[in-house]
Amino acid sequence: MNLQASDRMRAVTISEPGGPEVLKLVEQLVPVPGPGEVLVKVAYAGVNRPDCLQRAGLYPLPPGASELPGLEIAGTVVGAGDSEAADWIGRRVCALVNGGGYAQYCIARPGACLPVPDGLPMEQAAALPETLFTVWHNVFQRGLARDGETLLVHGGTSGIGSMAIKLAKLFDLKVIVTCGSDAKCAAARDLGADHAINYKTADFVEEVRKITGKAGCQIVLDMVAGDYTQRNLDCLGEEGRLVTIAVLGGARAEVNMAKLMVRRQTMTGSTLRARSDSFKKLLAAEIACEVWPLVEEGELRPQMDKVFPLAEAAEAHRRMEAGDHVGKIVLAVD
Repeated sequence: MNLQASDRMRAVTISEPGGPEVLKLVEQLVPVPGPGEVLVKVAYAGVNRPDCLQRAGLYPLPPGASELPGLEIAGTVVGAGDSEAADWIGRRVCALVNGGGYAQYCIARPGACLPVPDGLPMEQAAALPETLFTVWHNVFQRGLARDGETLLVHGGTSGIGSMAIKLAKLFDLKVIVTCGSDAKCAAARDLGADHAINYKTADFVEEVRKITGKAGCQIVLDMVAGDYTQRNLDCLGEEGRLVTIAVLGGARAEVNMAKLMVRRQTMTGSTLRARSDSFKKLLAAEIACEVWPLVEEGELRPQMDKVFPLAEAAEAHRRMEAGDHVGKIVLAVD
């Protein structure tokens, strides 16, 4: 595909910090890949909570990132910035990107690309990278998950939550989730969760203690932080690991360090977007080895919620922020 420097594409920009209405469909120049980069003709782009935070002006961009929202895509590689990256031209890929996914063309690093198997629909491929990279790194690498352990996940029907359920069950973990309604608890159990707790009508700490026979779980994957932090630690047994990936409930927490020391618990956390290209390449390589065969065999698929046209990105954000979705929201770019 011979693109010229003057070629233009449709893209969704953030006109100013604010609500979903600030997302505008515009025409822009097609980005030009540099050394070690490929240009992907985007078929679908995933919608994630960080996109909403970026739109609201609450998520500073890492250096060099595209100002366009969109952290995961699926499409076909149509250009390359050097001869080594040129080997990727023509391949169908899904990719974790540093931004720019809400557009017809997007720059990606080959190291953060995974091949799309023939049996995987492209809209589902676009729903995999952000959640899969996040869950694998935080539950299995940072959380040190092992067969037979019990994992507590907050937000069980979110994109991250639904992937955590599916991936954990494939690796023989027991999964407890929290959700905000009985209907969402039922949906989480349908996804494979062993237990689902309505946090609005029950104390999830007490419920976890009952479910585990007072032993506690081994890992908590938390997106809330704030006053959930000590409650999460109270859900953990000895040698338990708390992994925090977002601070929707506040960035500060008060922790009883004496209890943590007695139980020998560990607190950790991470963000993904700002990590180096070399880190993401290593993470992608491990996922390609440990998880991607499950995708190729059809055993792992993302839970899909709804696909919106690119021009309706604002509606996609409204749905995500309303909290009514179960699984992944995706934009159709073609």
